[in-house]
Amino acid sequence: MSDTSPSDRPETASQGPEAPGTPGFDEMTRDIAEVPAVEVIVTVAVNLMSAAAVKLGLTEEGDKYKDLDEARKLVTALAGLLDAGATEISSFHAAPLRDGLKSLQLAFREASLVPDEPGQGPGEKYTGPVFG
Repeated sequence: MSDTSPSDRPETASQGPEAPGTPGFDEMTRDIAEVPAVEVIVTVAVNLMSAAAVKLGLTEEGDKYKDLDEARKLVTALAGLLDAGATEISSFHAAPLRDGLKSLQLAFREASLVPDEPGQGPGEKYTGPVFG
């Protein structure tokens, strides 16, 4: 019987126990290396938009997952990403993402019981005031 516990054995992340069919760290790294930065930025932006829409209650479930505090964080993060990444991605990608951001900002304003002052809403420090 060995005196070493599983945590004492030297293993790399790619050698550790994994569920069958789950890609290892090395495989995931290779996959990420093959993806252009623009695609990563756009994918992250779309994920932020989707999460914000859920937290704004804009899905079929409506108010079930509505949480305006969480939505504010997600919309602000999306605005920051788009502000920082705008010069890195083409207007072909940036324009629809900006439109989606504006829609989320307007939806947030509409969902708020006490709307923020213009320029104080989520992400507006990056986009400027948003008006319908």
